[in-house]
Amino acid sequence: MSKFRTLVMYFALICVTLVLLFGVNRMERRLDGAVAEHNLRFTGQIKNAPPLVTFTTVALGSFRGLVADLLWLRAGSLQEKGSYFEMVQLARWITDLQPTFSGATAYLAWNMAYNISVTCSSFEDRWRWVNEGIKLIRDQAIEYNPEDPVLYKELAWIFQHKLGNIMDDANLFYKNRLAILITNVAGIKPDWEAMAAAPENERAFMKEYPEDSRVWKAARAAGFEDYAALYTAFKQPEPSALPQAFLNRIADDEELTKKLNAYFHAEYLRERLKLDPKVIVEINNEYGEMDWRVPESQAIYWATMGIKRTPGHKDLSCDRIITQSLYEAFRSGRILMIDEQAFESITLVPNLKLVDAVFDRFVKVQEIYEKDNPMSTFRSARINFIKDAITTLYNYGSFSKAAEYYKKLQAEEPGTHKMPLEGFVMEQWAEEVRDASVKKASEIVSGLIFRSVYYLIYNDHDAAVANERMARYIYNKYQREMGDQPRTSLPPYAEMKKAMVENLSKTLNPALVEILKQKIKEDQAEPAAGPLKSDQ
Repeated sequence: MSKFRTLVMYFALICVTLVLLFGVNRMERRLDGAVAEHNLRFTGQIKNAPPLVTFTTVALGSFRGLVADLLWLRAGSLQEKGSYFEMVQLARWITDLQPTFSGATAYLAWNMAYNISVTCSSFEDRWRWVNEGIKLIRDQAIEYNPEDPVLYKELAWIFQHKLGNIMDDANLFYKNRLAILITNVAGIKPDWEAMAAAPENERAFMKEYPEDSRVWKAARAAGFEDYAALYTAFKQPEPSALPQAFLNRIADDEELTKKLNAYFHAEYLRERLKLDPKVIVEINNEYGEMDWRVPESQAIYWATMGIKRTPGHKDLSCDRIITQSLYEAFRSGRILMIDEQAFESITLVPNLKLVDAVFDRFVKVQEIYEKDNPMSTFRSARINFIKDAITTLYNYGSFSKAAEYYKKLQAEEPGTHKMPLEGFVMEQWAEEVRDASVKKASEIVSGLIFRSVYYLIYNDHDAAVANERMARYIYNKYQREMGDQPRTSLPPYAEMKKAMVENLSKTLNPALVEILKQKIKEDQAEPAAGPLKSDQ
């Protein structure tokens, strides 16, 4: 009997052992899958890593994970206590210890840009945390993982949503600071084509302009002994610029001056913002000339890089961000005026040059991802865009283009839009003013001011007054209903009009500018037109 019990016990133990081995095997497979999915298996090779990181990962070996875990615990403990002073350094160390774990870096960047930033009462502090989140991905993680679309998507999303949207009370501060940063690096009027054609790095520059060339004779005469001294001097002013003492010595050669400015701006752009002028030119050529000071342009750049560097050159998240950001850039993708002192207001207007690119983009992504789907979300978004484009184009006097897009809408929704174009626009206005976002309200008011000023130039006083009154009416109505919060408030009306006049003055020929100045002077001398009844 005891022998039988012994056999049964052995059999039971064997069964338990087999079950445990089976469970361990399954768990190991799941862990291997997770390790492979998040790229956690260290191969001894890290692309583009600095020597210190390479040495650390090799020296620590399998202990890297343990050290990283301790740093994660430290970061979590500090965040619970509301102490964030070490968070930036901890995030960089974790990224260095797990350079291929892009999911961790994406979370750390998102945590700084979103969770930590909103705990700060100072907008300056918020901007610093958002910027640190951007830099963690852009300056560090992408260098280690240049083919990971997750990182590009997260970086583009911070630009599109955190900086471009209005959800954060500090959004106007962010937009102003970003615009100033881009201007300081790329110059007041960037010549992207010239930057793209410039030498790609210091070595190529020195090959084109050797030590015995006129460039270095002028540099040494101005007190700059070598490349490093001249480049450092270029980066010091804001906006960046070549030192005047150097420029004076090559002032007779405009072509050389232009080439040198283009090179140093391009080099500074690559160094500080990791932006490649050649890619910027490609994007401008594909979609239309963009204002690279707005967050949406930055989002498009990084999402485009995600698609370019991802194996297969296809990623739904990046394609969505490009499409959405392009749409937003059409709606409010040009800066007329920024607040360089308090960073409290910014005047944005539509970039009408992008209208066809946005439409084509919606068609393209639907063809790629939802070709045979009758309920395509991209098609629905395209129809909404067409309606938006019609009113925007009409607002800014592009009547023939608005009519073209009204025909597109009638083709998309046959039998549902039988009223004249003007009637459709008025109907859309009524809906948009009632439910307007700050971007849409700004777009409508700016468009009406634009038309008013144009009518003024061409001596149609009645039309100018009518558009001015409508602009004031919509402005006042929106401000009463939505302008009580800083993040949803429009800039002062006088400031919006001033920005529009200044912008038009840059594009008109001198004769029309003089007419505009005279008309505005006459207009200011006359008594203001009475308000609309509903505005009294």
